[in-house]
Amino acid sequence: MPPSYLLDTNTASYVIKGNYPHVRERLMKIPMAEVGVSVITEAELRFGVARLPQAAKLGIAVEEFLLRVEVLPWDSDAAQHYARLRAALEAHGEPIGNLDLMIAAHALAADAVLVTSDRIFSRVKGLTVEDWRRP
Repeated sequence: MPPSYLLDTNTASYVIKGNYPHVRERLMKIPMAEVGVSVITEAELRFGVARLPQAAKLGIAVEEFLLRVEVLPWDSDAAQHYARLRAALEAHGEPIGNLDLMIAAHALAADAVLVTSDRIFSRVKGLTVEDWRRP
């Protein structure tokens, strides 16, 4: 069963760094089996660590986080959602960055709530979004 909540990269970063206590509090109330990240988010987190090779503690924190959440692989269903979303948004003159769009498509394909603080996702019709930074 896919997770109910897909954490966007910014939310995963808040969990890892602990800079928004409400995010961790909310996460603690949900069974970890219901929480996941897209493989796209994994790539972005790993890129952040690769940019800062001197930040060994951050690398360890990212690895520990990734061990605790389900990482959803990119699949054909997500790719189909991506294609439709990108075409629709570009037709309306409202494109979104490709990685964000891939994460949104992944959440739709998984029928998951996307947990993010990025307002750009409000452009994606049919996507349920929650921002856990607020109590």
